[in-house]
Amino acid sequence: MAAQAHDSARFTEMRNPKALRDFFIHDKFEAGVKLVGTEVKSIRAGKAQVTDAFCRIEKGEVWLYGAYIEEYSHGGLSQHAPRRPRKLLLKANEIRKLQQAVETGGRVLVALRMYFKEALVKVEIATASGKKQFDKREDIKKREQNLEARRALRRR
Repeated sequence: MAAQAHDSARFTEMRNPKALRDFFIHDKFEAGVKLVGTEVKSIRAGKAQVTDAFCRIEKGEVWLYGAYIEEYSHGGLSQHAPRRPRKLLLKANEIRKLQQAVETGGRVLVALRMYFKEALVKVEIATASGKKQFDKREDIKKREQNLEARRALRRR
């Protein structure tokens, strides 16, 4: 039997562009997500967004809020709520690190991306601190300088 060809539509990744623009990213963690079947099918179809997603630690568990997973078109009666809170699956020592960073460092938990790792849905979360307006301007200046340098090298 021949090996299956990789279908690019099946290997989707949803990113949060606002996170890198609005926050300084410190530590990153990979977490599993507790989902129902129709949610997984919607994610495989690329019908999810983590643009406004953030996390909270409640009673020793990490929850993902604000992530949007569209209802599955062929779901029938067993549909899910598109913006329901979803439990993230992390080890106890990782949760402890996250809680310490949030409590002592004044940081927030932000979802950076949602992706498939083999057959499992994973969310990359990070501890982050907010950027001020002048920090954003500095990033824009650096980006423009790098772009100009690349253009100059291409001309040569």
